[in-house]
Order: sequence, then structure tokens, then C-alpha cells
Amino acid sequence: MIFEKIKTIPTSEELLDKAFSRSVRTMAGKTIDGPTSRCEANEAMLLTAANILSDNLSSINKMFPSFDQISPFYYDLTDILVGVDDLKKSLNNVKWASDKIHTMSREYIKKIRGNKTPDVPRKEAFGRMSSIIGSIRKDLLLLGEARNILKKLPDVREEPTVIVAGYPNVGKSSFVKSVTNATPEVAPYPFTTKGILIGHMEKNGVRYQIIDTPGLLDRPMSERNEIELQAITALRRLDAIILLLIDPSESCGYDINAQLRLAHEIQNQFAIPSIIVANKADRDEFKKPDEIEYTISTMTGEGIDVLVEKLIAMLPVQEKEFEEPPLRDGF
Repeated sequence: MIFEKIKTIPTSEELLDKAFSRSVRTMAGKTIDGPTSRCEANEAMLLTAANILSDNLSSINKMFPSFDQISPFYYDLTDILVGVDDLKKSLNNVKWASDKIHTMSREYIKKIRGNKTPDVPRKEAFGRMSSIIGSIRKDLLLLGEARNILKKLPDVREEPTVIVAGYPNVGKSSFVKSVTNATPEVAPYPFTTKGILIGHMEKNGVRYQIIDTPGLLDRPMSERNEIELQAITALRRLDAIILLLIDPSESCGYDINAQLRLAHEIQNQFAIPSIIVANKADRDEFKKPDEIEYTISTMTGEGIDVLVEKLIAMLPVQEKEFEEPPLRDGF
């Protein structure tokens, strides 16, 4: 997943402590016996601290992906959860600080060389570096919080996807498990308590992604708040179709008319291909509505193969394997 490479973001205090304590250790074991050695010692201290700060800030910038090139799905989720504009601003500020410290330290090296009191410009440089790091304190905190949030996003790939929707207990998770090659992964998803179920199936050398969305597409849109609607809309950015499962036996606890209303509401909400399918054909109470063409039973496997072929025919053709977006180059 594109955000898993982001390591823990240090605070401004942690960065300064690391840089300055390491710079002091560069003095250990050195013999200061004259003006030249004092200049060299102060120069070493300055370069050590400056390089640690500049390199760490540059690494933070590069760990985040380019938000101009990530998939629309992850862009939308990032914008909802953190705010892409805020992230870009903080990353730009961190890059500025990295470049500023690098340039400024080289200027102070010149002031140290040949100086009778080299500790004076070195201390002045330390003060300026502290001020620069202090100016991006809030940016580092924001990036740290963003990292903790984004690393929890599900690993949803850029590949043909079937989004399974419908009221609870209509057999969505059972369908995902019945058509995927291995035990589906339960992954967290914003604004849900159960996470989403992600499975994969492979047909004719092409891998397809099947996603069950408990807590998302399982009740009327009128019951959603604005943020939840945005999270649902992010799914629309995938190369996907929607499988709307209903349970005509009503053993799920919802009457068939309510189930069909939800299915039609989701169809109107998403401008992507969809199909309504009746599950639990094995039950005695099952009675297929006239408008439904496909019936299945995830319990017995009835109709599953035919439905899978139909879903594949509805999905966009995958032309190439997913490629990770490039990381930020810091420039």
C-alpha cells in the first residue's frame, strides 16, 4: 500500500535533540590544542547537526507519495481524512526548512574557518537552526498525525473490482469468501467499525478484486452524514462495478421492498455499472422478484459460476499490472 513506507515522523524537539546531541559526541576524543583545531571542532559540530536536520527533513518529504500522481481513490480518502492541501503545504514547508538549513550551514562554515572565536558563529548557527525547526513544529505534528491515519487505510489495488453492497445478513461476506482463492483480508476503512472485506479471484491470468463493505453500502443514504457520504463516494473512483445482493427470503431481517429501494438508491448514487442479484435461493421462503435475472445460493454454490462470468464481462479490461506511484523527489 502506498502509505505503508512512511516511517514515524519525529517532532521538532526530537529532531533538535538528535542533531545537537550527536554534534556534541563528535567532540569526544578530540584534542583541542590550538586555533586551528578549535575551528575544525566547531565546523564538525555544525556540519553534523546541520546534516542530520537537513537529511531527516528531506527523508520525511520523500516518504510521502506525490499527491498529484496517486490514484483518485486514495486522493479522495486522503483529502477527507487529512486534507491534501494541508499535507502539501506542510511538506513544502519541511522541504524549505531542509534546503534552508543546508544552505545556511555552509555559509556559517565560512564564518568559522579562521575565526579566533569559532564557537560564536557556531552557536549562532545552532540558534538559527533551532528557529527554523521551530517554525515547522506544527507541520511535523500534522505530518505525524497524517502518517498514523493513512497507514491504516486498506490496501485497495488498482485492478478490476466488484463492490458488494446490500443490507446486513444478505450474504455479502459469504459471496466474497465463496469466489476468492484464499481467506479474504479484513482491512480498516474510514468511518466503519467492522472494516472492509477484501478478496481476490483470478480468471484467465487476470486478477479481480472483490470488496464487501459492511457499514458503508448497507443502509439508506439518507441516514448518512456528509463525511460518510464522501467516504462512500471515494469507492466510485475505482475501476469497479457494484453487485447489489438482496435476500428475497427476508431471513436477513429486512423486507424485500426495503432491500430493493436500497439497491435502486445505490444505483442512482453511483454512475458505474451495477447488477441486482438475489441470494439464498436454497431457502424455502425464497421467491425471486420479477425484475431480478440472476439468483444464487452462497450456501450451495448454485448460480455462482454463472454470476462470476457475468461480473467479469461487466468489468473493465485490465491492460497492465498496477504500478506504485513515484515517491516525492523533494524537488
